[in-house]
Amino acid sequence: MVTAAAYAVSAPDATFEKVTIDRRELGPTDVAIDIKFAGICHSDIHTARNEWKGTQYPCVPGHEIVGLVSDVGSEVTKFKRGDRVGVGCFVDSCGVCESCVAGEEQYCIKGVVATYNSPLPDGSPTLGGYSTHVVVTEGFVLSIPDGLDLDVAAPLLCAGITLYSPLKHWGAGPGKQVAIIGMGGLGHVGVKIANALGAEVTVLSQSLSKEEDGKRLGAHHYYATSDRNTFKELKNRFDLILNTVSVNLNIDSYLRLLAVNGTLVELGLPENPIEVRASFLAANRRSLAGSMVGGIAQTQEMLDFCAEHGIGAEIEVIAADKIDEAYERVLASNVRYRFVIDAATM
Repeated sequence: MVTAAAYAVSAPDATFEKVTIDRRELGPTDVAIDIKFAGICHSDIHTARNEWKGTQYPCVPGHEIVGLVSDVGSEVTKFKRGDRVGVGCFVDSCGVCESCVAGEEQYCIKGVVATYNSPLPDGSPTLGGYSTHVVVTEGFVLSIPDGLDLDVAAPLLCAGITLYSPLKHWGAGPGKQVAIIGMGGLGHVGVKIANALGAEVTVLSQSLSKEEDGKRLGAHHYYATSDRNTFKELKNRFDLILNTVSVNLNIDSYLRLLAVNGTLVELGLPENPIEVRASFLAANRRSLAGSMVGGIAQTQEMLDFCAEHGIGAEIEVIAADKIDEAYERVLASNVRYRFVIDAATM
């Protein structure tokens, strides 16, 4: 085993502590990575605090990982020492089911192996990117294009692909009206990507406090959902609405904003079940859907697209000993727009 420094929590109400963890020895198809930055995703908070249940402790979160290749196995062909690379939300899958063969490993029928808190054959959980070092199978390592700085690229490994995948799947582009609910860690990246794809982009946010940012990042319109006139003015407007928030909204109100054949896609994962009136779906032949991240091939496509269009996350870089503080600020919506941990501080 190879040891690495990491930050872990030992219980749902525990604070992060610096620990030493084991990483597996380099296998023939493995890539060893010296981590430079790791983004903080809201999913990290849910898992660290066992809000989705099933967290195994000690837990090392982090699935927005970027760094440099430090070594490669004897059979690795795509990477060499010094390459700029990333690791996203999963690190393995069965490779043979219909989803995996189609390049959609995130929907692996036998169960994708998440970057952290996924069971390994020996029963121990995977440990994530709040660390200095990781070893990952070559097929689940991504290349970070030269046009992207590593720190702003880190959140793209989750936030970027979480938005890019549904925008591509539902055909966002010229002539399409796209709305994004929430101007946060996910939403702000979605604004940039949807704009670059050529769609007309509207932000639907609780208030207008981030309107200047939204329009600077590519939104054509910005509306406050606290103003009931918003829902009257925008009725039947959108081809696609992406909901990035993790709280339970009045989904019926947003469904009425969809045009004929429009789709509302759930990206955030609220704690309670979603309630919806069937009549609001039947009207205008609307759809309510969900989406996870994309597969490896699409994630690489997203990174290349972002490099081509100069798209990176808006970030605040923090030291590893500030993770607990960062979590509280995320919950208070007090970050514009994504925290990134500097692994050199571990």
